[in-house]
Amino acid sequence: MALIGACYGLWLAGGLAWTTSNWIFSLVGLLAMAPLATLHASLQHETIHGHPTRFAWLNELLISLPLAVVFPYRRYRELHLQHHNDLNLTDPYEDPESYFWPLCQYTTMRPFMRKLFLINNTLIGRLVIGPWLTLYGFSRTEIQRIKAGESGVRLAWTLHAIGLVVLGLIIVNVFAMPLWIYGLCVVYPSLSLTSLRSYAEHQAAENVGARSAIVEAHPALALLYLNNNLHIVHHANPAVAWYDLPELYKERRELFLAANEHTLFDGYGDIVRRFAFRVKQPVDHPFMYRDTQSEAVAE
Repeated sequence: MALIGACYGLWLAGGLAWTTSNWIFSLVGLLAMAPLATLHASLQHETIHGHPTRFAWLNELLISLPLAVVFPYRRYRELHLQHHNDLNLTDPYEDPESYFWPLCQYTTMRPFMRKLFLINNTLIGRLVIGPWLTLYGFSRTEIQRIKAGESGVRLAWTLHAIGLVVLGLIIVNVFAMPLWIYGLCVVYPSLSLTSLRSYAEHQAAENVGARSAIVEAHPALALLYLNNNLHIVHHANPAVAWYDLPELYKERRELFLAANEHTLFDGYGDIVRRFAFRVKQPVDHPFMYRDTQSEAVAE
C-alpha cells in the first residue's frame, strides 16, 4: 500500500516539477515519470495476483489510473492469468505474452515484417521497436475481439477510457504538459523499460521449467520490476507477494536453478552484453510441430 502511494505521489511530483520555471527541475521530473509508470505496471501485476488486499475490486481501484496508457487493466489481467498456464508458456497460439510465431505464419509474412520481427528479437530492437510492435499487434487483436462482441472486452475498454480521461485531465490541466510529450517521453520509455524485463524472462524450451529465467538484478531494477526478475520463482509461486520472492529464492536457489536448467543471467548488464545486437532465439517457435501446423493452415 505504501509503495502504491509512493508511486502515485512521486509521479505527481514529477509532473508538477514540469510546471516550474527551472528547466533542470522540469527535465528531472519528466525523466522520473517513465520509470514510475513502469513501477505502476509492476504494481498492476501484483494486484492481478491478489495483492495488496483480498478484494479484487479494491485492488483494481487502487491501481486503475493508467499511467502507462496502453493496456486496459482488465484485459491485462485476463491475458496475464492465461499466460500463467506454464504448460503453454511461449506457445504462440496459447500464450498471449509469447514473442514467437508459428513457422507457417512467419514464412508468409512480407519480408519487411520478417526483418522487423528478427530485429525485435535482439535486445536493442526490443527496446526501440518492440513497444511499437506490441501496440500494433495488441490493438489489432483487441479490435477484432470488440467487433466479435467477446465477453468483457468492451467493458474493459470503457473503464480504461474513463481512466484515460482522468489521466489526460491531470496531464493537461495540472501539469500543463502537452499530451504528445507525455506519450513520447513517458509512455514509450516506460514500455521500453518493461521490455527490458520481459526480453529474457522466457524462452522456448522442451522442459517446462527451463522456459522461465532468473536475472540476479541490481536492487534498483529489482525494485522497479518488483522482483519479477526472479521469474521462475514467480511462476512457481504466483500468489507469493513481491517482497517475499527474494527470501524464497535465497532459500531454494539451487532447486530453482536445477528446475530451469540454470537459465541464469548476472544482471541486466549481462543480457545487454550478450544480446544487444544478437538474436536470442529465432522468431518462429523452435519446438512446435512445424509440419503439422503448416498442413493445418493449408487445409
